[in-house]
Amino acid sequence: MDGADGARLVVFAPVDNTARVAAVVRRIGDAIALGLLDDGEQLPSETELAGHLGISTVTLREALMALRQQGLIETRRGRGGGSFVRAPARPFDLDERLRPLSAEELRDLGDHYAAIAGAAARLAARRSLPGDVDRLRRSLAEMTRPDAAPRMCRLDGRLHLEIAAASQSVRLTREEIRLQADIGPLIWAVHDEPGARRAVHAQHARIVDAIERGEEDRARDVAESHVANAVERLIDRRLAL
Repeated sequence: MDGADGARLVVFAPVDNTARVAAVVRRIGDAIALGLLDDGEQLPSETELAGHLGISTVTLREALMALRQQGLIETRRGRGGGSFVRAPARPFDLDERLRPLSAEELRDLGDHYAAIAGAAARLAARRSLPGDVDRLRRSLAEMTRPDAAPRMCRLDGRLHLEIAAASQSVRLTREEIRLQADIGPLIWAVHDEPGARRAVHAQHARIVDAIERGEEDRARDVAESHVANAVERLIDRRLAL
């Protein structure tokens, strides 16, 4: 799974049943602001995208209209036409995304995500193949490159998807994708704050080390702590608003 494929799995996973237009607008808007979708990138066709998101084409068209009004996509007609990403003038606004969420909602989302991330890491320590570990090591190395900063959110999400895939559990991988779509942008943003990257990378390295050594309990505990720490920072920031 390369970075682009991993990003698409998250961005284009099915949305919840409630407030679907708003959910699609938020999902794609976050992905553009975080760089998971690149400036100038063409979105899938309306039929394909609606199918990925589990919505009707009518709902999708409403969401695309709202994104056009926000200046986040442009639609071109004729041969080679479609909907294309336009990078926003301002970066992802973490405070703006946190305001509608209560501390209780953040904690509940975090508890769920920590449970899934921990279970995936534990099973990856038990079931991963050498090729799985090689992919995790490559992702870790890529995250330390000097030019990695603009792609850190994409790489962070990809690493967690690779851990879930290494668990050999289709259901856990699907749930990781769904939860990354829900809370991933918030966690990636707080991981990318000044001073946080070194600690986050150390946590990632400890998870991968435990998986490689087959240390199931340690892999689970570090993965759960990794998510919990990020959520606590999000809650502190939300309470300070």
